[in-house]
Amino acid sequence: MNSQRLVETFLKYVQIDSESYSELEMAKAVMADLGEIGCEVYMDSCGEKTGSNAGNVYATLKGDESREAILFSAHMDTVVPGIGVKPVVKDGVISSDGTTVLGGDDKSGIAAVIEALRTLKEENLPHPTIEIVFSVCEEVGLLGSRHLDYSRITAKKAVVLDSSGDAGRIITSAPGQIKIDGCFIGRTAHAGIAPENGISAVQIAAEAVSNMKLLRIDEETTANIGTFCCEGATNIVPEKVRFLAEARSLNREKLAAQTLHMTQCIDAACKKYGGRFEGKVFELYQPYKKADDDCFVQEVMAACEKAGLKGETASTGGGSDANNMNQNGIAALVLGTGMSDVHTTKEFITIENLENITKLVLELMK
Repeated sequence: MNSQRLVETFLKYVQIDSESYSELEMAKAVMADLGEIGCEVYMDSCGEKTGSNAGNVYATLKGDESREAILFSAHMDTVVPGIGVKPVVKDGVISSDGTTVLGGDDKSGIAAVIEALRTLKEENLPHPTIEIVFSVCEEVGLLGSRHLDYSRITAKKAVVLDSSGDAGRIITSAPGQIKIDGCFIGRTAHAGIAPENGISAVQIAAEAVSNMKLLRIDEETTANIGTFCCEGATNIVPEKVRFLAEARSLNREKLAAQTLHMTQCIDAACKKYGGRFEGKVFELYQPYKKADDDCFVQEVMAACEKAGLKGETASTGGGSDANNMNQNGIAALVLGTGMSDVHTTKEFITIENLENITKLVLELMK
């Protein structure tokens, strides 16, 4: 592994603007790098479905066909503010200048994969067929991996490099998520002259929310209201309240139960006051859970040991492309890359972690 080249590649990537829906320049850069390594490279047309100006990038490095293929994945998009990133390197730490995110989420994963592939080729190391997916629109609902062309992927196991925590952290379980998106509808009326002729959407929405179990439901399940919005004059009975909520759980049955509970609260409130709810409930992704003695988990743990890292399994409260991969027949695990304070302008990563995750990826490729 060439540490200087690894850092230079990472710095190059984070300076390419690629907020969600605008990943084209990043896609061009990784496709060029993958092509130089000798991979077969392809970009799909999922932008037509996701709204991105780019598609998911696929790459294949042919290897020993008697061995099981393995997939490596990371996402190309960053959260806002991610335009004009100016990385700062000081005392072994890479951060932004404080005005934007760094973009280590998830360009640390991409840089690790690229450097591991370069090392593999330069040292002529034996390896199975290696497949790569760099996705778009992960940060806005895992849209890229939702619309992956899974027929192009032959690997049945995958590592997704997209978690905080030091290299060696293995995410073996992650929640599924649903959203409830819509409006409570009442009936407008003059609030001072004839309020009895109106139906307050605020009153309906407040009744529904006050009866909902929210925040930490149990050790596996959470729920939250993100938007509850109504603006209007005090002399008008409000007709509409904008409403956006989510539920997450590591357990499919619990997720279904929490969703039913929240929708029942909405229905009961509407019935009580004579209003209605116009909106939809939709699933973003399903949960997954792997046992510590799972064969692939043990394979990754062994690779950690070979790379000189302490492997440890963990659960997370957030989703990733691994959720969609598991749902589509690929046994996927998420690895920590060392990214810290992600989704904030204080984001940083140590060069040591960048090196360590690259060492781990290389061990898994061999």
